[in-house]
Amino acid sequence: MTLLDAPPGGPAGAQASANPGAPQDRGRQIYDLGHTTVFASRHDPRFSYCLYVPPPVEGAAPDLAVVMHGTGRAFMAYRDAFADFGRWNNCAILCPLFPAGVRGDGNRDGFKYMQEADIRYDEVLLSIVDEVGERYGFDVSRFALFGYSGGGHFANRFFLLRPQRLWAVSIGAPGSVTLFDPTRDWWVGVRDMKARFGIEADPAAMASVPVQMVVGAADLETWEITHREGGRHWMPGANDAGRTRPERLDSLRRSFEAAGMQVRFDLVPNVPHDGNKVVGHVQDFFADMLKRRRAARG
Repeated sequence: MTLLDAPPGGPAGAQASANPGAPQDRGRQIYDLGHTTVFASRHDPRFSYCLYVPPPVEGAAPDLAVVMHGTGRAFMAYRDAFADFGRWNNCAILCPLFPAGVRGDGNRDGFKYMQEADIRYDEVLLSIVDEVGERYGFDVSRFALFGYSGGGHFANRFFLLRPQRLWAVSIGAPGSVTLFDPTRDWWVGVRDMKARFGIEADPAAMASVPVQMVVGAADLETWEITHREGGRHWMPGANDAGRTRPERLDSLRRSFEAAGMQVRFDLVPNVPHDGNKVVGHVQDFFADMLKRRRAARG
């Protein structure tokens, strides 16, 4: 029995049970519902996650949105920032933690580029998503994905690889972008994506997913995002998408639109590189897409 399938009085409803002091019920209500504790991934305990699980709504299982942290790994702060949205939109919020230096080498950026030695971060996320679906008993075959800064890297590249798993994607202020460009190799383009990942680029599937791109108009510092020859992720063309984050994100928009996708591009006035200041725009986008999704389901 999953948590959301629990009988009346069980943990999912947070109602009075026949034995409201039962430790197992109290523990589930405290640690598995609402603002949850941090769980290690069963698939790979090097990675973990927390959630916001909203109170049950009669006859309506929640949808799922994944919010991906950036280089600072503020995954619980993002969970808390999306909790009210989750509660009032009947949407569970999943926030993974992909630690820096997971291989013991101090690498802060491995998850951003989707593969780090033998680690495939798209597969790590999907294993966590499926685990959440099993734990709580709701459909996770499709979910929304938002990432900002380093998480924007991840959202960009996960979308290229796994569009069939998404009902919406929001790509926030990535320092570097992977264009839908079949003339350049990964990570700058997608020419060798099939050889590298075993997955063919699928612009038709991508075109069926609503896309938001969001960045502050004052997000103009370049010290962290300029690739230099000899760097870990240097390759020819690494800086060709533009000098600043807004320029690079606009290059990504144009490459997506040239491949037949529609993109909502939010350039937020007077905002520097601060994910907290774009969260409201992302929540508005997800709320609109949830309305469409639920209307289509009838």
